[in-house]
Amino acid sequence: MQDPNQHIAATLQQLRKQHGWSLDKTAAATGVSKAMLGQIERGESSPTVATLWKIATGFETSFSTLLGAAEPKTNLEITENIEQNPHWHTDDVSAHAVIPFDPEFRFELLQVTLPPHTEHRSTAHAHGVIEHVIPLNGALEMLINDQWQILNAGENMRFDASQPHGYRNTGDVPIHFHNLICYSATQR
Repeated sequence: MQDPNQHIAATLQQLRKQHGWSLDKTAAATGVSKAMLGQIERGESSPTVATLWKIATGFETSFSTLLGAAEPKTNLEITENIEQNPHWHTDDVSAHAVIPFDPEFRFELLQVTLPPHTEHRSTAHAHGVIEHVIPLNGALEMLINDQWQILNAGENMRFDASQPHGYRNTGDVPIHFHNLICYSATQR
C-alpha cells in the first residue's frame, strides 16, 4: 500500500489540476493556507483529519478519496480484510475507511476512534452532506446546532453536516464509532 502522505500529495495535485486551480485558489476554496497546501503536496506535512475534511469539502469530494480508498469494481465485492483499507491517524482522532466512497450510492462508511478526554470540532462540510453516527462503545458527545448531546453505544444520530459540528469523549477509554457519510449528487 502507498504511503498515505504520498497518496494525499498526489491526490491534491490531481484535484488541483482537474479543477485548474492554483494554490491561491485552492486555499480560498478549502480554507487551508497556501503554505500548508504546498507542504502537503511536497509530502512535508501530515495533515490533520480536520485539514483533510477542509480539502475534501473545498473540492466537493469524499474523505476516503484523499485516503486512497479504491472504488468498488463490481456490484458484488467481498473485502477479506477491511483493516487493509486506508486509514488516517493524528493525535486527536483516527479514521478508517470501512467502506470506501461508493460513487454509485454516494456514501462512505468510516470507523472513527476518539481518544479519552478529547474533543474534535469539524468545520461545515459541503451543502447536502448528511452524517449518521453510531457509537460502538461508551457515550459519545455530539455538538449539533451549538448544543452538546450524549449519544450512547448502539444509538444513532443523523444530522446535516453542512454546519459546524463536533465529537467529544469525556471518558477514560477510547470511543469507537461508525460514521456513515452520504454525499449529494453534485459531489465526487
